[in-house]
Parts: sequence; C-alpha cells; structure tokens
Amino acid sequence: MYTVFSTFLVPDEKADEVIQIYQNRSKLVDQASGFIDFLLLQNDRRSGELTVQLLFETKEDYLNWARSKEFKQIHDLEKKYPDQELAAIIPKVTKYKVVAT
Repeated sequence: MYTVFSTFLVPDEKADEVIQIYQNRSKLVDQASGFIDFLLLQNDRRSGELTVQLLFETKEDYLNWARSKEFKQIHDLEKKYPDQELAAIIPKVTKYKVVAT
C-alpha cells in the first residue's frame, strides 16, 4: 500500500469551514483505480492544522491519480475558492510506502 499526507494550516476560526468543504468533497478520488481510503485529520491541539490522508493500493495507482484530469479539476477548483487566504494555502505533502499493518 501507499499513503500520502497533505498537511496544511488554516486560521483556527476557519477550520470548521474547511472541514465542511471536505465533508462535502466531490469524491472523484474515490473512483480512482487502486484507491482505498480518504481521511481528513484535525490536530488535537491546533484546530487549524489539518491533514488529508489518501491510501492507495500502490504507488503507481497514486501517481496515475495525481496525473489524472480529475486531480487537476479538483485542484483547479481549490485555486478559485472565493476566500483567497484559504485558496493560497500550499500543503506540505509527504508520501510513504506502507511496510507493515
């Protein structure tokens, strides 16, 4: 398996707004080949620190998703979000091969 974490910071007062956006997400990634799971994580001590976790069967499945027109479509929408402070956030992305479960 292969997992990707995208961690980003939003102002604490906007955390609920961002969480709601993800709760109503398009779910396009769910249709991607090899997709296993999506999680949105909120730091227990800093409410504005959020992490998206994606889990795929293989690294190749993830890379195919990241190169897809659906991936581009989702990220283009993020750039057009009306709140420019949120639209300008660049996440820290880390990728891992799962070596034990």
